[in-house]
Amino acid sequence: MDHNVPYSIKQSIMFSHKVAQLSKALWKSVEKDWQSWIKPFDLNINEHHILWIAYHLEGASISDIAKFGVMHVSTAFNFSKKLEERGLLTFSKKENDKRNTYVYLTPAGEELLLKTLECYNPGTYSIYGGALPIKDLYGKFPEFSELMSIVRHIYGPDFIEIFEKTLNKFENEFTDEDGTLKPQQTAETR
Repeated sequence: MDHNVPYSIKQSIMFSHKVAQLSKALWKSVEKDWQSWIKPFDLNINEHHILWIAYHLEGASISDIAKFGVMHVSTAFNFSKKLEERGLLTFSKKENDKRNTYVYLTPAGEELLLKTLECYNPGTYSIYGGALPIKDLYGKFPEFSELMSIVRHIYGPDFIEIFEKTLNKFENEFTDEDGTLKPQQTAETR
């Protein structure tokens, strides 16, 4: 046995296969549900994800979008360009960073993203339904701490930092009003 490999090949293959199979099954379900959710808005998953990232980061570089959106830089750029052509994003440079191109939501882009969030229906998401027995049993949804650790080791602490930042922003800036998600300022101004 190779002393540089701390575990057996059999354990490695079994673990890798388990993760691959479960990830593929989860992604297939998420992909189907996500596509159904955003179809009425004439968006695909990459476009919706880019709008989401641009909203939370309040100006994201193409490389930020690629890294956090887990997509190739050319994919991030090409779909961002399509969103720009639709008037949903703008491209610009920052005064202190002329090398990178940053994308920002236009008012129409923010309005569209918020409409998608308002139209979200938890009952149509298989993953949500699949997690309800865990919530019923333990009083909370799975926290994924082990998965977060794996992702941190693969993509780095920046990925997790952005992920947590978006979750915190979402938690603090949105409210659930009669089963509909609303931005906090909209709910407060009524």
